[in-house]
This record gives sequence, C-alpha cells and structure tokens, in this order.
Amino acid sequence: MAKVGIIGLGMMGQMHLAAWSAIRGSNVRMVADTDKRRAAGDFSGSWSNMDGGATSIDFSKVTGTTDPFELIASEDIDLVDICVPTPFHLDLALAAIKAGKHVLCEKPLARTAADARRIARAAEKGTGHFLPAMCLRFWPEWAWLKKEVEKGTYGKVISAHFHRVGALPPGWFGNGELSGGAILDLHLHDTDFIHHVFGMPQGVSSGGWVGSSGCVDHVHTRYLYEGGPVVTAEGSWAAAATAPFEMTYQVLFEDASADYRSRRPEAPLMLYRNGKGNRKPPEPRAVKCPGADGYQNEMRYLAECIRKGTTPEVVTPTEAAESIRIVEAETRSVLSGRMVRL
Repeated sequence: MAKVGIIGLGMMGQMHLAAWSAIRGSNVRMVADTDKRRAAGDFSGSWSNMDGGATSIDFSKVTGTTDPFELIASEDIDLVDICVPTPFHLDLALAAIKAGKHVLCEKPLARTAADARRIARAAEKGTGHFLPAMCLRFWPEWAWLKKEVEKGTYGKVISAHFHRVGALPPGWFGNGELSGGAILDLHLHDTDFIHHVFGMPQGVSSGGWVGSSGCVDHVHTRYLYEGGPVVTAEGSWAAAATAPFEMTYQVLFEDASADYRSRRPEAPLMLYRNGKGNRKPPEPRAVKCPGADGYQNEMRYLAECIRKGTTPEVVTPTEAAESIRIVEAETRSVLSGRMVRL
C-alpha cells in the first residue's frame, strides 16, 4: 500500500483520514494543516454533514506539519491526498505532480474549469497516478445505477432526477470566492454523475438563487439531451440550519423505477417493477448494494491502480474539468435566465 500524506484536515480531510484508516493495510504516514491543533490530531469542534469523521484516529505513528509543501517534498510519502479549500488545489496538485507523487484530489478539482484543465494537462505528463475524488462514481448505489443504465436491464431511461440539499456549511464555504457556492461545491456531485452516465449534455437550462455566499446557492437544472431522457438535478444550501442533509435520486425506466433516499437507512435504494402482460407486478424490493462508501472505494481503486501500474479510468482529470465546465454553464444560465449551449 502506498505511503499516504493528507493535506487539509477540515471536514473532508477528516473523512478521508477515517476512510484510509478503515482500509486494511493502509498507511497514512503524514498530515498537514495550517491549524497546529488539527495537525496534531485534535479535531474537537469540527463540523460535518455526514457521519464517519476521524475523531478517534491514533496519531501516534503519524507525522504532523503545518507546511503542505513539506509533506509533498517528503521522501516518506508516495501518495498526496489533497483536501484543502478549493482555490488551493491548483498549486498543491501541480507541486505534487511535479514531485512525481500519486495524487488523490478532492472535488472540485479546481475553482475554475480553466484551472482544472491546467491540472489535467500536468497530470497527463506526470509520472504518478492522478484521481479526482468524484466519490459518487464510486458510491455503491450510484455505481449500481450506472451499471443498470448501461445494461438496459429495465429498458431505456425516461426520466432521471437527482436531489442534494442541506444547510449552508460553516466557515469558508460561505465565501463564494473560495467555495464557488453550492452550485460548485455541492451540486457538482450530481452534475458530474450525470456527465458520467449520460454523457456531455448539449446544453443546460437552470434556475436558481444567489445566496449569502455571493454565488449560486440553490440551483435546479435540466440537462438537455437531444432524443434522450429528461434529466434534472437540484442542489442547495438553502435548507434551514437545523434541517438534515439529504441526497436522493429517482430514475424512471421503461420497465421499472429506482428510488434512492439517504434518509431511509433501512432500505435506501428501492426498485419498483412493472408486470409483464397481464401478470401482477413483482413486490417492491430493497436493492442491496454491499460494500464500503464512495470514499473508501475510490481510495481502494487508486491503490489498486498504483499496485497494478494501470491508469485510473473511472474518472480522469479531464472529465472532472469538463464537469466543472458544465457547472459554469449552469451558473451562466441561472444569472441570464436563458439556456446555455455546451
């Protein structure tokens, strides 16, 4: 297993630390955070919108530093996991690529599509493996959906709707210059997955709201596919501060309906079937998608690619940059009130 160094120990850095630590044989050797307390493994008072933080990790064998470039330069580190605020991804990713490291970089890959393309070009020339951390592509229920769409098990997709809503996170997320607002930091998950499953849309038609971040903090988009399914997604930080985070999807096939709800833990993914001919439809059933979450799965995938010497293909830096380009088109659509071609 590669020797891992994690840069940034806020919400996502802690999620990544917990995920690495849950993987047998993982080897987190070093962490970097500008907060000395967090660099020493003290995460008291940290915020998260999901379960699974790193509050009980043993730091006795982990070296902490406040200098991320010290971690990148360390000969004891093979893989750099970048979890800092979005605008700092570019410089750290380029430095890690130049140093010959393998890289896992949290989403968004960069603050702009142009910067993401710079990373993609550098990664193509680098000697290490590079994986943008688009975790939905690795989430079991989402991976199931992509597989079933591609196989055509239940016929063609008629409609697909994705929903991701929560309260405005504290800290730097509320500064749109840093986070890009909910449309980039949160909604990108679903835009990227739609890109992954249905391909690049011909255009987007979006409505939304510019919130306190100064960027689009609520968005509802229709992704335009000529002759294809009706595909929509909603992303928001407009929920009340006490409202729980929720992610869902509903996909209507010709012969079935798939319904996923994160707040239905006893059966998050339900499948409803049509009957054939005059036969009674089968009983609705919960689809079991065993395995770890998307964080652990993307890390295992990258570690396996490194071990085998194969280039990661589930998501590439170029694809991650293109997903940001779609989000930027959505922003223009919200602000102009018009459909934007891609």
